[in-house]
Amino acid sequence: MFRPRTVFFGSDAIALPLLDWLVGSEGAAQVELIAIYTQPDRPVGRGQKVQANAIKQWALARGLPVYQPEKITPEVREAYAASAPGLALVMAYGHILRDDFIAVAPLGTLNFHASLLPRYRGASPIQTSVANGEAQTGVSLMRIVRQLDAGPVADREAVRIDSLDTALEIEHKLAAACGLLLARALPLLLAGELAFVEQVHTEATFCRKLTKEDVGLDFTRPARELAARINGLNPWPAAQVEWAGQPLKFGLADAVSGAGEPGEVLGADTEGLLIGTAEGLLRIRKLQKPGGKMLPAPDFLRGSPIVPGTVFASVAQTSLVSAQPFPVARRTTL
Repeated sequence: MFRPRTVFFGSDAIALPLLDWLVGSEGAAQVELIAIYTQPDRPVGRGQKVQANAIKQWALARGLPVYQPEKITPEVREAYAASAPGLALVMAYGHILRDDFIAVAPLGTLNFHASLLPRYRGASPIQTSVANGEAQTGVSLMRIVRQLDAGPVADREAVRIDSLDTALEIEHKLAAACGLLLARALPLLLAGELAFVEQVHTEATFCRKLTKEDVGLDFTRPARELAARINGLNPWPAAQVEWAGQPLKFGLADAVSGAGEPGEVLGADTEGLLIGTAEGLLRIRKLQKPGGKMLPAPDFLRGSPIVPGTVFASVAQTSLVSAQPFPVARRTTL
């Protein structure tokens, strides 16, 4: 059976289940994974110690060649072409790929994008889909083109967003969905029967890279919107308020019935801290003080009571989604 030489481009742990599928019995019977391209080692954590990312560690543990170009230069392209790849798969790589690079693999350079395209093109589709209160998201398998996440799509695998799912839980769901998507698409691709359909570009929405400026909460908005935003910003940058002169992070929330002044703490139930909003009550289920751990609300409140009548100030919320691409100085993600 024809097994194309396959190269994977990626830098984020979300791709690990996909890689496991590629070298497992089903994937290895259809393709030969010959190399991994990933970002250079970077400083991480509070100590800023330089270390390999999860993709590199996975590849080295399996004896696969790893390439970590700082930039995609003509020399990098020539070396890549010399390896004679038949297929290239990309997920969360972090480099822009030029047209001549994309064209090297005859079966295509295919990208796994973590949204149901054409919705949520851009840098933060997982966080933004949760923060926007979507009921579902998914992974789209597409051909890479130079325009932002605008290539034709072959297939999509949807996943449900439950009310208490954070961006981290959805990332795990999407990671698992990639293998299901490729298992369905790969036999068709190898048989020359996988059809790619142009996106409906007029229905596209765009999300941007998140920053620390996105942490504020506006309690004059409905509780359901605030809860979705809190869950979507977990684990980073994490929504927060100012309390007793220090930042207080909210890690998990939902909306319950009731009424109160926006930002006012009304007390707590068995599940969390209750805060008034423009519509309904916001229930904060997890909280974290500086230097502490993210704790379930009952545990946090036993050690650090927040008295009823406390009012958290509202902060204008920055938009996470747009009908047009967000202006950026330089695009660094696929």
